[in-house]
Amino acid sequence: MIGAAMKVSVDVDCTPEEARRLMGLPDMTAIHDAYTDKMKRMMEEGITPDALQSMIGQWMPMGEAGMSMWRSMLDQISRAGTSAK
Repeated sequence: MIGAAMKVSVDVDCTPEEARRLMGLPDMTAIHDAYTDKMKRMMEEGITPDALQSMIGQWMPMGEAGMSMWRSMLDQISRAGTSAK
Protein backbone atom coordinates (compact mmCIF):
# COMPACT_ATOMS: atom_id res chain seq x y z
CA MET A 1 0.00 0.00 0.00
CA ILE A 2 1.80 3.06 -1.19
CA GLY A 3 0.58 6.35 0.28
CA ALA A 4 -1.46 4.75 3.06
CA ALA A 5 -2.31 7.10 5.93
CA MET A 6 -0.85 6.43 9.33
CA LYS A 7 -2.34 7.69 12.57
CA VAL A 8 -0.01 8.70 15.39
CA SER A 9 -1.17 9.63 18.91
CA VAL A 10 1.01 11.42 21.45
CA ASP A 11 0.05 11.76 25.11
CA VAL A 12 1.66 14.62 27.01
CA ASP A 13 1.57 14.50 30.80
CA CYS A 14 1.99 18.02 32.13
CA THR A 15 0.39 20.54 34.44
CA PRO A 16 -1.73 23.39 33.05
CA GLU A 17 1.16 25.77 33.84
CA GLU A 18 3.59 23.61 31.87
CA ALA A 19 1.15 23.40 28.95
CA ARG A 20 0.73 27.21 28.97
CA ARG A 21 4.50 27.69 28.80
CA LEU A 22 4.89 24.99 26.12
CA MET A 23 2.37 26.76 23.87
CA GLY A 24 3.87 30.19 24.59
CA LEU A 25 0.72 31.64 26.14
CA PRO A 26 1.05 34.65 28.49
CA ASP A 27 0.86 34.23 32.26
CA MET A 28 -2.47 35.75 33.28
CA THR A 29 -2.21 34.81 36.97
CA ALA A 30 -2.03 38.40 38.25
CA ILE A 31 -5.06 39.44 36.19
CA HIS A 32 -7.00 36.36 37.29
CA ASP A 33 -6.16 37.02 40.95
CA ALA A 34 -7.24 40.68 40.70
CA TYR A 35 -10.49 39.66 39.00
CA THR A 36 -11.35 37.00 41.58
CA ASP A 37 -10.51 39.38 44.45
CA LYS A 38 -12.87 41.97 42.98
CA MET A 39 -15.62 39.36 42.58
CA LYS A 40 -15.15 38.22 46.20
CA ARG A 41 -15.45 41.82 47.44
CA MET A 42 -18.62 42.30 45.41
CA MET A 43 -20.10 39.10 46.83
CA GLU A 44 -19.25 40.13 50.40
CA GLU A 45 -20.54 43.70 50.01
CA GLY A 46 -23.57 42.73 47.96
CA ILE A 47 -24.16 43.47 44.31
CA THR A 48 -26.20 46.56 43.52
CA PRO A 49 -28.39 46.61 40.40
CA ASP A 50 -26.20 49.35 38.93
CA ALA A 51 -23.02 47.33 39.48
CA LEU A 52 -24.66 44.25 37.98
CA GLN A 53 -25.82 46.16 34.91
CA SER A 54 -22.36 47.65 34.42
CA MET A 55 -20.71 44.24 34.84
CA ILE A 56 -23.04 42.56 32.37
CA GLY A 57 -22.54 45.41 29.90
CA GLN A 58 -18.79 44.81 30.00
CA TRP A 59 -19.12 41.05 29.69
CA MET A 60 -21.78 40.93 27.00
CA PRO A 61 -21.14 43.21 24.05
CA MET A 62 -24.62 42.52 22.64
CA GLY A 63 -25.80 46.07 22.65
CA GLU A 64 -29.12 47.35 23.94
CA ALA A 65 -31.08 44.27 22.86
CA GLY A 66 -28.91 42.03 25.00
CA MET A 67 -29.13 44.39 27.95
CA SER A 68 -32.94 44.43 27.64
CA MET A 69 -32.97 40.64 27.72
CA TRP A 70 -30.82 40.57 30.89
CA ARG A 71 -32.88 43.34 32.52
CA SER A 72 -36.11 41.46 31.84
CA MET A 73 -34.66 38.23 33.21
CA LEU A 74 -33.39 39.94 36.37
CA ASP A 75 -36.76 41.65 36.88
CA GLN A 76 -38.51 38.27 36.69
CA ILE A 77 -36.07 36.76 39.19
CA SER A 78 -36.55 39.72 41.51
CA ARG A 79 -40.35 39.44 41.35
CA ALA A 80 -40.19 35.68 41.96
CA GLY A 81 -37.94 36.23 44.99
CA THR A 82 -40.22 38.83 46.58
CA SER A 83 -43.40 36.82 45.98
CA ALA A 84 -41.85 33.70 47.55
CA LYS A 85 -41.43 35.46 50.93
